[in-house]
Amino acid sequence: MSKVILKLCQLHLGENAASGAKTFVRHGHHLRGKAPGVAKSLQQKLEERQVKDPSVHFKVDIGLPPRTIPRSKQLQERLEHFRRQHKNPEMERLARNQQLIVDLEKSNQEWLHTVGPQHIKQIAEHYGVFEHLFGDAYFLPQVPLQVLYTQEEVKYPVYYGNVLKPEDASQKPEVAYESEPQDLWTLVLTNPDGHFTDNDKEYVHWFVANIPGNAVEKGETVVEYMPPFPPKGTGYHRHIFILYKQNKKLDFSGYKKPGPCSSLPERTFSTYDFYRGLQDEITPAGLAFFQADWSMFVRKFFHNVLDVKEPVYEYDFPKPYIRRQEWFPLRKPFNLYMDKYRDPKQINKEFLVRKLKKVHPFKAPEPPAPYPNAQYFERTVPTWLKLEIRKSRLKEGRINEIE
Repeated sequence: MSKVILKLCQLHLGENAASGAKTFVRHGHHLRGKAPGVAKSLQQKLEERQVKDPSVHFKVDIGLPPRTIPRSKQLQERLEHFRRQHKNPEMERLARNQQLIVDLEKSNQEWLHTVGPQHIKQIAEHYGVFEHLFGDAYFLPQVPLQVLYTQEEVKYPVYYGNVLKPEDASQKPEVAYESEPQDLWTLVLTNPDGHFTDNDKEYVHWFVANIPGNAVEKGETVVEYMPPFPPKGTGYHRHIFILYKQNKKLDFSGYKKPGPCSSLPERTFSTYDFYRGLQDEITPAGLAFFQADWSMFVRKFFHNVLDVKEPVYEYDFPKPYIRRQEWFPLRKPFNLYMDKYRDPKQINKEFLVRKLKKVHPFKAPEPPAPYPNAQYFERTVPTWLKLEIRKSRLKEGRINEIE
């Protein structure tokens, strides 16, 4: 009885038991996730999960104290407001006639002062802002930060992850936030994705300290503004504005850089170390960030401003995982299955020779068939070859990718 069960199990397996494979795959099973050798090992995943500070084993809130109004009361007020609006006949009439006008600016301000900080925190966590800047700490951006770039009379706002081109952010922006006149603030713009020599470091693009109230132009410029310069091939870079509230006027002479500071090593910065050194004097309160990718502006910036050769990065894709060849593959096209185990150069050569056979230097190409799929096939032509011929008639497939 046990031999019969074993035989039935072998018949249901997708790979031949005689091939010596240790892992058997049933019919219709597809490899899920990354292939072996490309996927991270358990040890690598455990090392990534290690916290920066071994003494801290949980997330720490380093922001301003929470507001006195509890969220439950805010929710109750919102629900009561919704009920009043639903019972308003005038508003219902305007909505039915498509004449209801919603004040978007008022709605945005209401959002920023209610559930907005929670939403912004969730967005920042999604983009890894807190993890890459503060390690195991986070904060609730309770001070709405409005950043606006101006380029040739066009306004480019900064929200929470929107994409801007480097040329759109070539000049320092206008920054606005709510503040009392006697308060002092620090504004830092940093890029955690662009350091050339140390992945754990950042480049500081702008640093203004001891800002009285919301007058950023009256603050002490510690580091002059530098526009984004994401190198070619590195994808999108996050450029993060962080607004810190100061307890008193501070001395930032250790971070000050003279002049425009076109030297990238001098702009090396670490938000984690910066905050740890001043955590008793400053508190993060506002957050906004955008993403930027390469454009021709970056090439000119490297040549004209930084006076260095522009770096260009290329990604080496790992070889695709190809499972062990089966003795009798089922439900797989014969030609496509065999091509997976052949040399790609040889396959391209065959397609190119087949294409050049129909090319004559002095004759025009043959006119295409008016109804390609209505052509007759002989009975002796196998199914896989019929599919290949149909693709050739319809000018589809790999043969048209070869120049």
